[in-house]
Amino acid sequence: MKKNICHSLILLLLVSIGSLTAQNGPLATRQSIARFLNSHVSGELAIGKITVDSLTILDKAKKVRVVASVNCSYIPFTQQRVQVVYDSIRNILPSSYASYKVELVTDNQPIENLVTGQSRKYTFRNKVDKPLVTALSKPFKTEKGLRNKHIALWQSHGYYFEQKLNRWEWQRARIFQTVEDLYTQSYVLPFLVPMLENAGANVLLPRERDTQTLEVIVDNDKATHPSVYKEIQGDKPWSVGFGKGFAMLKDQYVETDNPFQDGTFRQTVTRKKGKESLAEWIPSLSKAGKYAVYVSYKTLPESTEDALYTVYHKGGKSQFRVNQQMGGGTWIYLGHFMFDQGMNESCKVQLSNLSSKNNRIVTADGVKIGGGYGTIARKVNNSGIVSENTKSSDNSGPKVLQSQLSIPYQYEVSGYPRFTEGARYWLQYAGFPDTVYTQSKGVNDYTDDYKSRGVWVNYLSGGSSVAPKEKGLNIPVDLAFAFHTDAGTTLNDSIIGTLGIFFTKEGDETFGNKASRYVSRDLTDLIQTEIVKDIRSLYEPAWSRRGMWNQSYFEARTPRVPTMLLELLSHQNFADMRYGLDPRFRFTVSRAIYKGMLKFIALQYNQPFVVQPLPVDHFSVRFTGAEEVELGWQAVRDSLEPTAVANKYILYTRKGNADFDNGVVVTSNKIRLHQEPGIIYSYKVTALNEGGESFPSEVLSACRVKDEKGVVLVVNGFDRVSGPADFVADSIAGFYDPKDHGVPYLNDISFIGSQYEFRRSKPWTDDDAPGFGASRANYETKVIAGNSFDYPALHGQSIVKAGYSFVSSSDESVGSGKVNLTEYPVVDLILGKERQTNMGRGVFDAQFKTFPAELQQTITAYCNQGGNVLVSGAYVGTDLWDNGEVNVQDLDFAKKVLKYNWRTGQASVTGEVKSVQSPFRMISGHYEFYNELNEHSYVVESPDAIEPADPACFTIYRYSENNLSAGVAYKGRYKTCVLGFPIETLKSDEQRDKLMADILLFMSSK
Repeated sequence: MKKNICHSLILLLLVSIGSLTAQNGPLATRQSIARFLNSHVSGELAIGKITVDSLTILDKAKKVRVVASVNCSYIPFTQQRVQVVYDSIRNILPSSYASYKVELVTDNQPIENLVTGQSRKYTFRNKVDKPLVTALSKPFKTEKGLRNKHIALWQSHGYYFEQKLNRWEWQRARIFQTVEDLYTQSYVLPFLVPMLENAGANVLLPRERDTQTLEVIVDNDKATHPSVYKEIQGDKPWSVGFGKGFAMLKDQYVETDNPFQDGTFRQTVTRKKGKESLAEWIPSLSKAGKYAVYVSYKTLPESTEDALYTVYHKGGKSQFRVNQQMGGGTWIYLGHFMFDQGMNESCKVQLSNLSSKNNRIVTADGVKIGGGYGTIARKVNNSGIVSENTKSSDNSGPKVLQSQLSIPYQYEVSGYPRFTEGARYWLQYAGFPDTVYTQSKGVNDYTDDYKSRGVWVNYLSGGSSVAPKEKGLNIPVDLAFAFHTDAGTTLNDSIIGTLGIFFTKEGDETFGNKASRYVSRDLTDLIQTEIVKDIRSLYEPAWSRRGMWNQSYFEARTPRVPTMLLELLSHQNFADMRYGLDPRFRFTVSRAIYKGMLKFIALQYNQPFVVQPLPVDHFSVRFTGAEEVELGWQAVRDSLEPTAVANKYILYTRKGNADFDNGVVVTSNKIRLHQEPGIIYSYKVTALNEGGESFPSEVLSACRVKDEKGVVLVVNGFDRVSGPADFVADSIAGFYDPKDHGVPYLNDISFIGSQYEFRRSKPWTDDDAPGFGASRANYETKVIAGNSFDYPALHGQSIVKAGYSFVSSSDESVGSGKVNLTEYPVVDLILGKERQTNMGRGVFDAQFKTFPAELQQTITAYCNQGGNVLVSGAYVGTDLWDNGEVNVQDLDFAKKVLKYNWRTGQASVTGEVKSVQSPFRMISGHYEFYNELNEHSYVVESPDAIEPADPACFTIYRYSENNLSAGVAYKGRYKTCVLGFPIETLKSDEQRDKLMADILLFMSSK
């Protein structure tokens, strides 16, 4: 009875306040709703405790209005989730309100308005006739990708000048072998930007994107000697343009110096046909290599929208149409290309006046090749400097030392590669107004750097359909993205996870084209959902999703286009970085970001989308005639994305010492090609669909030699990319790269030095003393070589010099039986630094085993039929004997088939090998392999010592420093040679040629 009376009193109370608009319902009901909301997302989101601030009954409207705390808005709402929430709240309410409409409000929005993809009043669309740059030489168009879209993004911070300390420094601490200023680059440059470009997008960055430290400027005013600018006059001659242009007149730029105001530019009139006028920029390069190419020009009222640029490079020529109606007065990126050393007509940039329209203006200014070192010089401003150990009287911050104000401080450049520097310096060097890059008017470079990025986005889009009344470069930006990794720390091994930030409460909460700023929440939700879903699926089921914050961060608030600020993880948190230092993780995260952007833009333009495929595998090359090869490969299914299905492929070819061509589309996964004898041909394949192009396969090569001694099959078994070795203990933990540095994808641009502070209890006191995870700085200006996936050609060069022909294959093709080993008298198995490798806490199985079961079976059968095998790799023993649980079958394969025993890992630190006396007198020589991090070859820090396991097997090489056995050879019914160091890491061609010739002579001996 008392219970019924209490319930009736509650109902009377609710009814009595039904006509009121701002009173709370019963506390117990609000608490029940709050408990439900918290339990609903428990374990899925780390968003803090949700409270219900008010519950109002509106009887006349027959509505129950519930107002929850702002962190309820951090939930990624879907239509299904909204329905579940409303049904559940309705069940919590007394039954008399079962027919009432329920409305849950958070952050001043009903939750149904927070559903990603729900109908907005206006979507964010740009009017684009022709994009900034169109790559004409790409053999495909992305009809359901990002063609004609423009994306502005940036990779957090950068090296900057701190006036208060009178020094250049990082904006974040050196911790866990990296620093955020570089760490985010390791996602953006090698992974995210190429993915977006492969989908057809124009990607704009406010920082230098080329890690090449050499830079050559070729300009009509002054070219870097002895580079040449020249003109070829056609029907319409070149003349001096009216206005300012670029000129490289200084070695350093100070204050607000602008190199795009120091020179002139050239111009001519476009022609649809007739004798063309050409401008040519011919660089002189001190070393061969891969370089970014940037062009600059002047945008005029009658500028052409299809200026034709041609880049001549080692792979041929690549052509681009550049819309000079936008982007004038800065550096416009065309692409990366391989160039030879020196100066020649085959490596140059050319601009033609041939166009689709007559009588438009085409302009020519400077060309920039390579990244170079920073040239913006800074010094202490009038506020003086501070002592690093002196605080102000109120202990609020550093104290200015007035006595130091009279010191005549000199301007100084960073001394670092330009790609390491912050956006503030690139934007000055790239010709942007000082109002973009120095909001503080030169007083505070730190705040200028983070503020400049958002202002840069607005200047890019000024004059376009986004902001038609504003001054700018007229580039129609579709979205902006800020990539950060500063998400806090934990004292244990739990994961901080992923946070998304956007901002809506600016002005009337719309953009210039009247689209709701809540589309930024849609962008944030789509990207964050993809990231968390993919990480949980592939690597870590417990990865944290921290929700979405609608907060006024400058980088989220300032851009007048849809913008997301991502805090992917915490670079200060060890548990996060056990994943974050692995290139596989970086690839997956970058692909998730690209997918989120793709789906967001498809939503805005109401168009279908297709995700670009994953790279192909099971690649192989075999001879089918004296001058013909057959290539075959397989598409890879993407378990995370149903649309990412390949329906075509692109085949790229490299002939001899040239570079890869622009590729041809292939409709089948098999093709036969002609080869000229005596020339090494190399091939790589990408998968293709309507959404774009995948990343490339490994590179395979082949060469037919006249009067060949035989044909060698080179098998590439080195697929590994991974982070460094790590360890976890109660009081210490960290990354121990002297044991295993890991393997970068192509190269590493974020490694700064080894971790030296392993004590978990050591606290952060300053960025110069960050405590646990503190790392050295001796590599932070270096680019570290990783897995190039291009070793069959390197081995093949030595094989050809020894008089043998060769073809190559992936290890997957060999293991699956696609390649018949018995067709070849010798098999050269490249294992590099292949070894079983986990990621993070090892939730999923390890990858990259040296000898998978299928490969063991294939090699065993081959040897039993008299085949001869050469194996080289740093972990040929360690991976079988000392990498977790030992498998007897693995050891039997090594000992009974390949005839070697493992003695120890980490067998050498000097990287020197010498031959020793054995029955095989043809084997001799002294060799050096790369044992320290460098830009030329991946490092071999832990080579194996291996010993003979059969009376007919002998040591043939020893490590010079300790005489441990470095390589063995066996001669019986078949022959094997196993080396504990990788052949491709020898320091010269001559060394590789000598070693390969000796071993092939041994293999052919009676």
